[in-house]
Amino acid sequence: MGRIVCFANQKGGVGKTTTCVNLCAAVKDKRRKILLIDADPQGNASTGMGVDKHKRPNLYDILIRRAPAKDAVVQTKYGDVIPSNLDLSGAAVELVNTPDREMVLKKALAPIREEYEYIFIDCPPSLGLLTLNALAAADTVLIPMQCEFYAMEGLTDLMTSMRLTKSRVNPNLKIEGIVLTMYDKRLSFSGQVAQEVDKYFGKAVYRTVIPRNVRIAEAPSHGKPVSAYSRLSKGADAYDRLAIEFFRHNHTIDI
Repeated sequence: MGRIVCFANQKGGVGKTTTCVNLCAAVKDKRRKILLIDADPQGNASTGMGVDKHKRPNLYDILIRRAPAKDAVVQTKYGDVIPSNLDLSGAAVELVNTPDREMVLKKALAPIREEYEYIFIDCPPSLGLLTLNALAAADTVLIPMQCEFYAMEGLTDLMTSMRLTKSRVNPNLKIEGIVLTMYDKRLSFSGQVAQEVDKYFGKAVYRTVIPRNVRIAEAPSHGKPVSAYSRLSKGADAYDRLAIEFFRHNHTIDI
């Protein structure tokens, strides 16, 4: 049965989608069967995986029209994808009167879960019904975190939200780990943030850090993960190392 990992951070611009896309591709490169679910109405993960986000059916059809999840899967060289687009932004409103509305995604994934080793869910940067559905379906939460002060505040808010989710809808939810992104060794503050996160979360923090790298930033505009766009770049190397650590990482912690 596939392990479902939710990529979440309530603060935008921290490298959440970038990490989800590039770690997915790196895991696929290691010959693992993986599915990425784009649960953000912006559809950036779909674009980053080279998938037309206007393809139907998509995640909106799964959540609202009860389309089978398998019908929405798009196969790519970088992993399978269930895409989304701005239609998904209305799903939260349409789900309000649905019984067990926070469990719709979990139930939809049940028939295909055994087909994958890993299922990644890229969440929107907010705690609405879409993120709640992702957290309810997930086994663990992987938190990409930018090395800056405001990201520390965002992490505190996210922890509060995850504790509420754990107490109400998913008692087995755990933290997969924290990945530091946009790390710039030239800036002393990057190191200070890394030390603070390590102080509070210890072994849950991945040793691999994702550097600021122009190739990582350029890759989505070409509809490719960085490993396909510039395999010899520092960014591609970082995500390759992160995938290896992800397989070996066994320090999930309770929320």
